Amino acid sequence: MEEGSEPHPPNAEAVEQPPPVPMDQDEGREAAAAAAAAEPMEDGEAAAAADASEAADAMEDGEAAGDSTAAAEPMEDDAPTSSPTPSAPSATAAVDDSTIARKRRRRKKQFPGMIPTTGVRVLRGSSYSSAQTAAHLTGVPRRRGRPPTSSSLRLARELDSEALIALAAGFPADSLSEDEIAAAVVPRIGGAEQANYLVVRNHFVALWRSNPISPVAANAALASIRAEHAPLVAAAHSFLSEHAYINFGLAPAVLSLPPRPPPSFPAPSVLIVGAGFAGLGAARHLIALGFKVAIIEGRLRPGGRVFTKTMRSSAAEYPNTVAAADLGGSVLTGINGNPLGVIARQLGFPLHKVRDKCPLYLPDGRPVDPDMDARVEAAFNQLLDKVCQLRQVIADGVPHGVDLSLGMALEAFRAAHGVAAEHEERMLLDWHLANLEYANAAPLADLSMAFWDQDDPYEMGGDHCFIPGGNSQFIHALADGIPIFYGQNVRRIQYGCDGVAVYTDKQSFRGDMVLCTVPLGVLKKGDITFMPELPAQKKETIQRLGFGLLNKVVMLFPYDFWDGRIDTFGHLTEDSGQRGEFFLFYSYSSVSGGPLLIALVAGESAVKFEQASPMENVEKVLETLRKIFSPKGIEVPNPLQAICTRWGTDRFTYGSYSYVAIGASGDDYDILAESVHDRVFFAGEATNRRYPATMHGALLSGYREAANILRAARRRAKKGDSPEKMDINVEVKVDVNGEVKDNVKDVNIDLDDLFHSPDASFGGFSVLHDPCTSEPDSISLLRVGIGARKLGSGSLFLYGLIMRKNVAVLAAIEGDEQRLSTMYRDFGTKLVGLDSLGDSGDSLISRIKAAAARK
Repeated sequence: MEEGSEPHPPNAEAVEQPPPVPMDQDEGREAAAAAAAAEPMEDGEAAAAADASEAADAMEDGEAAGDSTAAAEPMEDDAPTSSPTPSAPSATAAVDDSTIARKRRRRKKQFPGMIPTTGVRVLRGSSYSSAQTAAHLTGVPRRRGRPPTSSSLRLARELDSEALIALAAGFPADSLSEDEIAAAVVPRIGGAEQANYLVVRNHFVALWRSNPISPVAANAALASIRAEHAPLVAAAHSFLSEHAYINFGLAPAVLSLPPRPPPSFPAPSVLIVGAGFAGLGAARHLIALGFKVAIIEGRLRPGGRVFTKTMRSSAAEYPNTVAAADLGGSVLTGINGNPLGVIARQLGFPLHKVRDKCPLYLPDGRPVDPDMDARVEAAFNQLLDKVCQLRQVIADGVPHGVDLSLGMALEAFRAAHGVAAEHEERMLLDWHLANLEYANAAPLADLSMAFWDQDDPYEMGGDHCFIPGGNSQFIHALADGIPIFYGQNVRRIQYGCDGVAVYTDKQSFRGDMVLCTVPLGVLKKGDITFMPELPAQKKETIQRLGFGLLNKVVMLFPYDFWDGRIDTFGHLTEDSGQRGEFFLFYSYSSVSGGPLLIALVAGESAVKFEQASPMENVEKVLETLRKIFSPKGIEVPNPLQAICTRWGTDRFTYGSYSYVAIGASGDDYDILAESVHDRVFFAGEATNRRYPATMHGALLSGYREAANILRAARRRAKKGDSPEKMDINVEVKVDVNGEVKDNVKDVNIDLDDLFHSPDASFGGFSVLHDPCTSEPDSISLLRVGIGARKLGSGSLFLYGLIMRKNVAVLAAIEGDEQRLSTMYRDFGTKLVGLDSLGDSGDSLISRIKAAAARK
């Protein structure tokens, strides 16, 4: 039995990658799709007729929804098994009940009626219509009082199709995104110029998605757009390229593009902490933008919570049995707009659509009665509808709102309405609840009733898929050629106006900026110290957001004894407290290369799972499987190899993926994503409000921060704050042996001279504040004159570090002796020699000198 999935760390097996965060399949996408469902998408990106309930979803990446080998762009972890497919309300309404039941277990979090469709953008609802815009941009004459020609209708349909593709990629249907507004892509918000820009932007996105093998050139749109709109073409192409909406990924033609000129000279350097999807995506894009990059990774491999383990048989009678097992992020959920789908196409990865059929079995092995199954699922969805209504009432009636536990609300409605009164019905309802806990990596008792599904409106639609051979194929392709320092456990991140320093348990790295992509669990644990401390609002958010747990038992068998024609099957439990224990099984026989079966453990059971031995857990799984298959006369053999993940005790994760806990909201994802002083940036699934708990959400956050870092570097260059003007050149230097050398150049400024005009002075105390921040909790340098020198005249000076807000307190106290007493007793500040202030003191002095040198 194999308890650890990798040699580092020994007690942490593999992390279940954040499952797909299902969202209401859009709202907006459906309204537009209803009007354009029959219109051809760009180069085959159509709402494929293979699946009626997803007709409005399969818009993107040229992959038909019904194609089991190439139908999906990868999304994040495992497909939901309990609720209806996240398809448009209008599409779902046209499907019979059997179709809905067949789809239900693919969805994670969204259920009928959970998200109202009010406020949905309608593509044709703008006062400046797409047909008018098309005519204006292309020069097609419009004849007043006469019906539109077939060519203008066709053009309008093409524009709507392109708008749908842009919508799937995350853009608003008929307005600018926040990033576009910040980038000033048009001189004035609103009006014809903005409408024209939107058409150009959508056209570029559609061109790229239709063929992501070849980069889209800036002049690609000029062939169909009038020359007078060339500035809009340039603005759209520049924005989309810088934010990795086009011309990203691993196609040879994309990799061969020359890097952009750096925002300043010498090129700024960026240190990236963590080599997961976020860190790797950011690194690749930053290099393309002209930056120098180095990744610092604590593990001995890239990927973080995405890890594919090769399992091999050691039995002589099965010598060639091998399978690739995703111990972390596994199922890719949704294709439309998903950047991983683009990369899969570029790399030629085949995609296996997860088949919808998911039989459920009672504890004694009997299959669940289909009528009871449909009845309980309908009741489950009605309970969620009741919760939705309740939170709307609370939101309307309580000025500041109030949050409750989702689990408490569901149980209250269940009891009030007598749902699942019979024992078998209750077991089946518990299965649905366990599936909901799996979607969120948390017990329902910990989920926010108000905001647990806040990301649902943004979900990317399309099929759920496996990647044959595992998701680490993405990781290794992204990591190829990127400078990564493995086995470097980061302990401290120090930042200021002179740059940043990252200290590991082995050495230190210096750069202009740092991007922190570690999991939220690591930030919660406090294993990385930030100096100065992070802003109070960010620290509160780190504690407020939830970080949950999902575990797996991965088993390689001598042969496939279950049914290779299905990809999932479920198991009900007698005890509600153990409802998440092995409640769902994934069959990887069709994609792993061998007879591989994975059992999921969710909710409270995921925590208890790590307290038992791997041998005990595997025996429990086998007992469950034998109860299911023995009544059918099928013998369940012992596995050739088994792995039990333990993501909760993995010191590089401390959990699996984020969720909205009671008292938290979607705003917390945005707060966690905020940079600090344009020096420290944050990425990762827990910083992505729209796509948390997903692999594509992590990748998109890395692209987002690369663009933010570019913007910050440009601002700094405009201010003339280039590295050569600083007291410290913080560029990372690496010698031929891979050792990192700090190239430090100290400006020759006497600190005593700076204390001649301190920022604050009272009695024998003088203070110099940190010039890079005015935060009350920032650190200031304190100097105190003590008596007379033993050799020569003057005073003996001692130094200390004190919080800026405490300086005013000391100044208000009468007498130096009382000040010293207060400083030692209340503030914990110790006076030492100048050389004994430590790294934080040295860094503060460097910043003070740097600011003085620039004056």
